[in-house]
Amino acid sequence: MSSPILKTVLLLCASNVFMTLAWYAHLKELGHRPWIVAALFSWGIALFEYLLQVPANRIGHTVMTIGQLKILQEVVTLSVFVPIAVFYLREPVKLDYLWAGLCLCGAAFFLFRGGLVAR
Repeated sequence: MSSPILKTVLLLCASNVFMTLAWYAHLKELGHRPWIVAALFSWGIALFEYLLQVPANRIGHTVMTIGQLKILQEVVTLSVFVPIAVFYLREPVKLDYLWAGLCLCGAAFFLFRGGLVAR
C-alpha cells in the first residue's frame, strides 16, 4: 500500500466510522443518560477518529490540495454515514442521500479535474 491516495482514502474511511459513531451512536445507546455522559463517550471515540484523520490528511496533502482533501473527506463521510444510518441507527433510506451524493460527485469533479498537485 504505497499509494498516498489509497492510504488517505483508507485512513479517512476508518476515521469516518469512528467520527460517525462519536457523533450519532450516543443517540441510540445513551439517549437515557445525561448529555455530559454522552459527550464524554463521544470524545473518547473521537480520539480514535483523530488518530486516523490527522495522518490521512498529512499523507493526502502530499498529492492533494486542501480543497481536494476536503471534498474527498465529504465524499467519504457520506459513503460511511449512509450505511451506518440505515443499518445501525435504523434510519429510513432516503432519496435525498442520492441527491447529496450526486452534488458531492459534482464538487469532486470540479476540484479534481485539474489533477493532483505535484509536491
